[in-house]
Amino acid sequence: MNCCHFLHHCGSGWRTWLICYLILVGAGVEFSGCNQEATRNASPATSVIFPPPPAPTRVQFLTHISGSTDMSGRQGKLRQYLFGREEPLSIIKPYGIKVHGEKVYICDTGLAGLVILDLSNGEYSQWIPGGRGQLQLPINCDIDKNGSIYVADANRRQVVVFDRERNYVGAMGEPEGFKPTDVVVKDDTVWVTSVEDHAIHLYNTLDMNHLGQLSGEVPGETGFMRQPTNIAYHDQVLYVSDFGDFNVKRMTASGKHLGAVGSYGNGPGQFTRPKGVALDREGNLYVVDAAFQNVQIFNRQGQLLMHFGGSYEGPGAMWLPAAVEISYDNLEYFEPYVDPDLTLKYLIYVTNQYGPSKINVYGFVEENRTGT
Repeated sequence: MNCCHFLHHCGSGWRTWLICYLILVGAGVEFSGCNQEATRNASPATSVIFPPPPAPTRVQFLTHISGSTDMSGRQGKLRQYLFGREEPLSIIKPYGIKVHGEKVYICDTGLAGLVILDLSNGEYSQWIPGGRGQLQLPINCDIDKNGSIYVADANRRQVVVFDRERNYVGAMGEPEGFKPTDVVVKDDTVWVTSVEDHAIHLYNTLDMNHLGQLSGEVPGETGFMRQPTNIAYHDQVLYVSDFGDFNVKRMTASGKHLGAVGSYGNGPGQFTRPKGVALDREGNLYVVDAAFQNVQIFNRQGQLLMHFGGSYEGPGAMWLPAAVEISYDNLEYFEPYVDPDLTLKYLIYVTNQYGPSKINVYGFVEENRTGT
């Protein structure tokens, strides 16, 4: 909360407002900070954009979040004056990421818990469940329509379920050969990728009963899943990144193989270590490659449109990326970072397991007609 917000919440009475003002002045607060949002816009000369000119800009790197100071800024004198100095918290080793409402949930394998970012108030918090809900290696998560949280824990070998208040509800998992790496929830069905038994397991959200599994044909055939790691659901189709087959498989919700995107190699449209997957509203597929350290975008026909990121050399690049999340919500919190010649359409979050930028936030953008 900046000084303007603080004064706004003090009330309208002049005596109350004066007291608040004196507190601010006593804390040494600079009132010029009230207009800082208006001056935060990126300069066209310093913006990190993809693809490079002269091609039209489609993706702009906006900012990164690596700890609590990136959410609220460095502690202001007022906050230190009122509440004392707080120790900053850092994201350790993020993997999965999910946006739900105004909150961003990050699976932090180094924390053995989740980092939760509340964009509405700039709050940064760490959630480390205990008791029967204790996590060991939370890889990915999803949130259902009721706000329940499903966490795929590879070491615990279960999907651990919490209600919207973060109370432990139960766990899903099979006794043999089950090692969950990702989870996606749609309506009353939960799909879980299991890397050890080459399958996708289905569960019911109501009672967490096992409904069966999708194994995708037999070894050696096109639809066989060697190492299914990440999963996304869009327009009745499942998209599964196969780490061991160097592609992203498409299949119906009942398991019928529909084809694959990508192949092994180091050329455009190929993969070496495919991981996180996500889709935008147009059906374009976003795929993280941890080896190329980038995200490639494909259209509905599986044709490569572009890529962004690259090995870490500075802002906008990646360092062992793991997951990608697309969100059409909360644009207002990131619009101040957008190049004034561009219009923000939606957000792209990418997790980096190493390096100084743990969560990269990009914007899919369009060039303004009046822009140069």
